[in-house]
Amino acid sequence: MLTISRTLALPESELVERFLRADGPGGQHVNRTESAVELRFDVARSPTLPEPLRERLLARRDRRLSDDGVLVIQARRFRDQGRNREDARERLVEVIRAAQVVPKKRVATKPTRASKERRLAGKQQRGKLKQLRTKKPGLE
Repeated sequence: MLTISRTLALPESELVERFLRADGPGGQHVNRTESAVELRFDVARSPTLPEPLRERLLARRDRRLSDDGVLVIQARRFRDQGRNREDARERLVEVIRAAQVVPKKRVATKPTRASKERRLAGKQQRGKLKQLRTKKPGLE
């Protein structure tokens, strides 16, 4: 079980781990061991996730989310497989916890009179500046 919060935990059966060779330091040993971890979690078809959370996860613009709703996290920060595995799981927990926060609805407000006047004054000032840049006839 991967615990996300007090009310949500993902069963191991929903997580798919694949081990691959990592690049980076390690000498000849790195060419023989598969220390990098690719963790896959199917957000779209997970029976554990509540529907509002699933919608927020799928709506995020995350490059790690594939077109068919699978979240793919690659961990190759460390030299050994166990630490990379833990790193991938921690990052998955962070992504899901971030999606648990319900964004506040934006309340539409009208601009104040002072802000309208400041905007118009700025426009007039820029217009005057541009007017100064134009060539005046007869001054050539």
